Amino acid sequence: MIDRVRGTIRRRVLVNYRVAPDVIQRLLPPGFEAKLVGGYAMAGVCLIRLEHQRPSWLPSGVGLSSENVAHRIAVTRREGGTERESVYIPRRDSASRLQHWLGGRAFPGELGSAAFTVRDDGASIDLSMRAADGLRVALRARDGDTLPEASVFASLNDASCFFRAGSLGYSARREGRSLDAVYLDATDWRVSALEVEHAFSTFFEDRSMFPLGSVEFDNALIMRNIEHEWRRTEPLRLPVSN
Repeated sequence: MIDRVRGTIRRRVLVNYRVAPDVIQRLLPPGFEAKLVGGYAMAGVCLIRLEHQRPSWLPSGVGLSSENVAHRIAVTRREGGTERESVYIPRRDSASRLQHWLGGRAFPGELGSAAFTVRDDGASIDLSMRAADGLRVALRARDGDTLPEASVFASLNDASCFFRAGSLGYSARREGRSLDAVYLDATDWRVSALEVEHAFSTFFEDRSMFPLGSVEFDNALIMRNIEHEWRRTEPLRLPVSN
């Protein structure tokens, strides 16, 4: 297993939804609780372009570049008597066949395969994704100044602090007995607002998981050109159900 992977986050978009806490709780593994803000759970889609991804001992001029998507839920978990914030990631998908193969083998985080179409001029984004199993994600947005008036967050800074606390990510594994764990260390955390024209994910449109009225778009944030490091941490063994 590779312990550390470095690179550049060329673009990271967080499309965030407020969700009824009891609905989200049904999707979480044992021991996890939804992290609430304004009485809502917070879930969403992370659309991320990674460049120069490489083991930490390789020079910066080499590495992989790829478009990726992760569906994520803000959570807390008690660990040694202390409540720790993190995110639970029920699925990840990547356009990179190599990353798809390496995920869960050489580095934590199993990845599905997906095809992306992206137009990004530095001020606006038009993105669509279709995963191999049919899941679809779409986003049209441009740079904005503030969060939507209906957002549960009082300010952009409040939203930034909320999501920065979730740097530790737990990812579902197909075998269902454990969760992969990886920590994101972003050297320069800079978040801006996005003005969204259209945001869509069939994950959140699945009424068997999200009944009508239980999930609503809240806001979207963007980060650009962030040097970072992913650090492998010990997987979390899940309790055996009877």
